[in-house]
Amino acid sequence: MKTFQGVRGITAITAAALLLAGCADSSSPTAGPSTAPSSSVPIPPTDTPPPSTQPTQSPSTPPVTPPTGCLDQKLAGLTPRERAAQLIMTGISATGMTADERTVVRSRKPGGVLLMGAGGSLSNTRTAMAAATDAATVDGIKPFVAADQEGGKIQRLKGSGFDRIPAATVQAGWSPQKLTGQATVWAKQLKQAGVNLDLAPVADVVPKSLGDDNAPIGALDRGYGSTPGPIGEHVAAFVKGMDGAGVMTSVKHFPGLGRVRGNTDFSSGVVDTVTVRGDADLAPFAAGIKAGSDLVMVSTVTYTKIDKTNRAVFSPTVIQGMLRGDLQYDGVVITDDVGAAAEVASVPAGDRATLFIGAGGDVVITAKASLTSTMIDAVVAKAQQDKGFAAKVEASVRRVLALKQSRGLVSCG
Repeated sequence: MKTFQGVRGITAITAAALLLAGCADSSSPTAGPSTAPSSSVPIPPTDTPPPSTQPTQSPSTPPVTPPTGCLDQKLAGLTPRERAAQLIMTGISATGMTADERTVVRSRKPGGVLLMGAGGSLSNTRTAMAAATDAATVDGIKPFVAADQEGGKIQRLKGSGFDRIPAATVQAGWSPQKLTGQATVWAKQLKQAGVNLDLAPVADVVPKSLGDDNAPIGALDRGYGSTPGPIGEHVAAFVKGMDGAGVMTSVKHFPGLGRVRGNTDFSSGVVDTVTVRGDADLAPFAAGIKAGSDLVMVSTVTYTKIDKTNRAVFSPTVIQGMLRGDLQYDGVVITDDVGAAAEVASVPAGDRATLFIGAGGDVVITAKASLTSTMIDAVVAKAQQDKGFAAKVEASVRRVLALKQSRGLVSCG
């Protein structure tokens, strides 16, 4: 198996993909990079006093120096719990919040909501998402409103007003130009419905030798093929199309679900014993980042040749070493679902959030709205006890707010 090491290796991967081009609930079957990635949102610095005059502060103490820019002002105005909440994406019914979900969203103000189950018409979805957005908005900061809108078996919204999106295996037969155009059409429908984030495209490479025996991708026709170069072309085309209509994307599931057999939504102990750091199959992720993907989703699989001790979502090696280091990605990192997924069921709910943020991640997805408070409280408690962790929380909130501000989700008036 051909591998590449370090940043040079990733650059080589990207170059190879371009040469071939000629120029996530994550998802469930029942419900159906460049040195300076264009996807990275610059993080404005915070003005602070010189080190000699800097007072010692607890993690929950507001900065002494008055904040200047809009982002700084918003960050300073959030309570510790509101900051932690910005790092949680809560599952809600695609047809509208249930009473329990409404209570959670209104009281805890999560930074994002994820549509679960099959949705209704575009018109009804717009009404439901307007209510969810209003419920989650805090101090002029609106939530991410996300859906798994890949196509084929994984399309949450397919009622009246939404096109039926072909599976990725069909999209793979289109030219990148056609896919970009179609993705723009689909994105316009999402935007009209109040959805601002599509948890797509899938950048996983499924070997031909595994095919449908790969439960999470191959068996569900979610992949663009078995060759990194062409997959990268289509990943980039999808990202560009969505972005063209103002909808954010998240390439997934880093560092790849293509070589496993089990589906982490329904199975535990899912392991990848093949993928290595600098693997050639990382090329589609690099292509998606270079094309401008706003987020990168990390899988819950354990990659024994990368970090045999931790699942990818809890691995500093995967998130900080590979994603932020090797791929030079400084944008928002999001989990695959860690709320309802069988893979992480043995890990206490609060720890799922703190371990991910501690490893360098930003946004935690819980398909179960009932776990939202537990996760927020765990983040707050750990930040109060651990200054290093508190600094990571602040950095993550800053990344989230910077992305939201760049996408018009932060009101500075």
